[in-house]
Amino acid sequence: MKTILITGASSGIGQATATHFQANGWNVVATMRRPEVADDLAALGNVFVTRLDVTESASIETAVAEAVERFGTIDVLVNNAGYGAYGALEAFPMERIRRQFDTNVVGLLDVTKTVLPHMRNQRSGTIINISSIGGQITFPLGTLYHGTKFAVEGLSEALHYELEPLGIRVRIIEPGMIATNFGGSSFDFAHDDELTDYADAPAAMQRVFATVVTTPRSSPDLVADVIWTAANDTSDQLRYRAGPDAHELLDRRKTQDDATFIDTIKGLMHD
Repeated sequence: MKTILITGASSGIGQATATHFQANGWNVVATMRRPEVADDLAALGNVFVTRLDVTESASIETAVAEAVERFGTIDVLVNNAGYGAYGALEAFPMERIRRQFDTNVVGLLDVTKTVLPHMRNQRSGTIINISSIGGQITFPLGTLYHGTKFAVEGLSEALHYELEPLGIRVRIIEPGMIATNFGGSSFDFAHDDELTDYADAPAAMQRVFATVVTTPRSSPDLVADVIWTAANDTSDQLRYRAGPDAHELLDRRKTQDDATFIDTIKGLMHD
């Protein structure tokens, strides 16, 4: 029986992925910062819920060691934990800037680095990193969030070269707009009333989102199904899109040059 370890499994994509793999006969290590909120997951057979905060190396080492002790191996790692910081760069204090990158990028690297010796020893495994359409295109006020997701895309693509000879695959998942808590506790918005030069920017951001994203938000279950496909795919495919808007927007970005695509976004900001 194969084992998957998922970060950020308390809700949204992480939770949906945990239940999807459990229902299909896998052992699941569902990690999260607050495991006490995971009653539903903890009640499922072959699911081990434990604490892991991607910004705390000690908790990562403990969770990985517990997972290996419990199930003997880790076949798939899903780096899902993360959140979105939006707002004018000047409005963010440095501690919030560091928190965004520590969570979405450094934490992902820390978890991956901790799991890799186990995969290397067994000469097999799959690392699945959750990116976003925001790892290929950008929207207003997304300097921090898009910076992290572009980093995830780059590090994942580079990592696949060094791990492929060891029998370890790397996958990138690019969801579109998903019906998760991204706009709630998973969203960090910064605004400073004293920075009047940016006063119109939030409204411009809303116009872009409302116009560009014309399809209904996809469910986390859709993303979980794409993750299932990526985990079981034996090809060398690197990127997997999730959601009709992901296909639409990423196709548009791929076929347009920078000036055309950026001018379109600028036009939406001022409509």
